[in-house]
Amino acid sequence: MPRYARTEREALADLLLDRGPDAPTVNEGWNTRDLAAHLVVRERRPDAAVGILLPPLRGHGEAVRRRVAARPYAELVARVRRPPAWSPVSNRLTDELVNAMEFFIHHEDVRRARPGWLPRDLPAGLSALLWKRAAVLGRMALRRFPADLLVQAPGFGELTVGRGGERLRVVGAPGELALFLSGRQRVSRVQLDGPAALAERLRAARLGF
Repeated sequence: MPRYARTEREALADLLLDRGPDAPTVNEGWNTRDLAAHLVVRERRPDAAVGILLPPLRGHGEAVRRRVAARPYAELVARVRRPPAWSPVSNRLTDELVNAMEFFIHHEDVRRARPGWLPRDLPAGLSALLWKRAAVLGRMALRRFPADLLVQAPGFGELTVGRGGERLRVVGAPGELALFLSGRQRVSRVQLDGPAALAERLRAARLGF
């Protein structure tokens, strides 16, 4: 059975080493060192990682991430590549469920931060997995959007979400939709069909977590 989380993790670690610690990422204000530190904290410091989801704890999480980021870069990447077996998000039972889309997205965060990038030709199995995760993310991220949104991944599925009103159709490959719905609208290649003002509002919306 393919292990897409492992494949994307290895590819990201290789790219982090290739680009070096000061390369840009799609994440505003973060370079590759910052991104590597985020992933290390997420897997090895549950006390700090909860700040990703809980704003009152965000300050503590960011302070820990900054301390981790000060460590040697090669060490950070080695820890990204080999997570601890005890990690609640990266053990044998949770890794594929939790990390396949996470590491796909962060791999693209580094790939797409430089001009000249092109979308990858993804395996059908990875695309199917990304659509399942993107559909869940879409229901969460777009449930309050003031429109009737039809999100389509041709060949994989579709969903309708939003508070109703004018119709806007969002069409893309599963990987592109995963990026779009996680807040990477500016580097995702999706098609928006509907009122121009509504499409622009969606492209500028704060999506993801």
